[in-house]
Amino acid sequence: MSIDAEPQAVRITPHLVFGLLIILVGVLFTLDNLELIDSDRVFNYWPSGLILLGAAKLWQGRTEHGSGLTGGLLMVIGIWLQLEVLDYVDQSIFSLWPLLLVIAGGALVWQGLRGRSGRLAPSSDATINAIAVLAGVERGNNSAAFRGGELTAFMGGCEIDLRQAAIHGEAVIDVFAMWGGIDIKVPGDWRVIGRVTPIMGGFEDKTRPPRGASAHTLVVRGFVLMGGVEVKN
Repeated sequence: MSIDAEPQAVRITPHLVFGLLIILVGVLFTLDNLELIDSDRVFNYWPSGLILLGAAKLWQGRTEHGSGLTGGLLMVIGIWLQLEVLDYVDQSIFSLWPLLLVIAGGALVWQGLRGRSGRLAPSSDATINAIAVLAGVERGNNSAAFRGGELTAFMGGCEIDLRQAAIHGEAVIDVFAMWGGIDIKVPGDWRVIGRVTPIMGGFEDKTRPPRGASAHTLVVRGFVLMGGVEVKN
């Protein structure tokens, strides 16, 4: 006896949109080679691809933390570039690069205010804090009741070893990386939850999922601007 399976709804994701854009580019080049269209005129609208990717990120942001902000920025950049290519604006978007510093400073202020109101009183043996500016910082922690901390890397790197620490419940680490990187090593029985918003950067969770339910959870949250944050066992 056959059972009719319910059709799965199509998920609009950046991967799906990017794949469709690649197919579209291939079709346009093929038609251009066959002299059926003039691809030069069509490719004046290439920034529309960024707008579509941004829209897909916004749609994804309904369920995934941080995707909404990234999608909004992609759409703004795409709209500006499209207006620039079509000669509706004379100012290049690259002349606005100092706004990246404004975004970075605002992210640090917002992160600090959020951390101050949402975390327990700091303790030297239960938290870890590091700031790397044009340099590298290596820190470790072996607290039996680790609660989190704050890590900042600006044109530098932070290497944090938490493999000898223990969590009872949940700990939160706020991260900010701009033109730099943060590497965090954690025990094999920790569950990692990433709530990092990458802007022209990346967050990567390379940890092996613990077997069964884990009572030890590390939440990594914050911003990455043209940098990277990596968590691994």
